[in-house]
Amino acid sequence: MAELTRRYVVMSLATEAPFDLRDPDGPFVLKPWKDPAALRALETYRDNCYPELARDLDAWIRTIKAGPTVRGGVGKRNEAYAKAARPAGPEKPRPRAKPKARGKTVRKKAKRR
Repeated sequence: MAELTRRYVVMSLATEAPFDLRDPDGPFVLKPWKDPAALRALETYRDNCYPELARDLDAWIRTIKAGPTVRGGVGKRNEAYAKAARPAGPEKPRPRAKPKARGKTVRKKAKRR
């Protein structure tokens, strides 16, 4: 999980105060092993990040799913609302839209009868 540990440093907060809503670098921590909604968020993140990190996240997600079901307070409340997850694995890249032609407009010729 080199990509996962290189990208993120996780530590305990020194205080129990709420995080600063105006701080763009402030973390928001989810616990995917205790909260089904957090696991879905992690799966969505995996499906939309670069391939090396996606592989590390996929391994972590498989480990969580293979282990026992553990629910925290929020996880218990979210469980009834959690939607079914998509199959594991990163999504295939979507084809990019072709850029529109610039300059002269090309008109289609009318069919003759």
